Amino acid sequence: MPQNVTSLRSRIQRGVTLIESLVAIVVMALGILGILGVQMRTLTDTQTSVRRAQAIRLIEDMGERMKANPSALANLNSYVTNFAATPTVPDCSGGCTAANLAAYDVAVWKRSVRENLPLGKASIFVAPGETNGNRRQLGVIVAWRENERDLTGLTEAEKKVYKDNINATLTAGAGDDTNTNACPADHTCHLQYLVAPSRCAPYAPGGIIVYYCPGV
Repeated sequence: MPQNVTSLRSRIQRGVTLIESLVAIVVMALGILGILGVQMRTLTDTQTSVRRAQAIRLIEDMGERMKANPSALANLNSYVTNFAATPTVPDCSGGCTAANLAAYDVAVWKRSVRENLPLGKASIFVAPGETNGNRRQLGVIVAWRENERDLTGLTEAEKKVYKDNINATLTAGAGDDTNTNACPADHTCHLQYLVAPSRCAPYAPGGIIVYYCPGV
């Protein structure tokens, strides 16, 4: 076989090998990008679960603080606070009244929310629909900024669907509370109701509501 033909075939074979290598590199790169995308999505979902678990523990902490206050039911309004409020810690060095103890617990608890959740904040409100004589529940909403997936390129409707899916004030049955105690914009929220301790029971002698707290 002439030498020039052999040389031509050799060059063609070398070119085919180069193309195959480039195709293999592209396929491998796409595979790696796909794996990274799955890992990032998994990390985001895991962080959402971790943050929500932290929010639940914080709400449970507030519930335990209420149980330690025998007059919590008689001082429900002392627990009420909005997202923007930053309560001051009362000086209880000389002893605390039940209302001061509630204010102390709220101030310390809200500080804990800020320290344990990214841009964390909380709102506490008396559950709507209850009459003054039957008020026994407090609604607690804990809000934080989520490490969310990239929403670039999505329409506003698609962004809303994604936000609603991770917003517990919508998925956990917040009901009418979403109108007056809405989750702050760009935050993820968890809503839970706490029942005030029943140690102090309301009764109405002569039509005037008072609270009876045994041992207090």
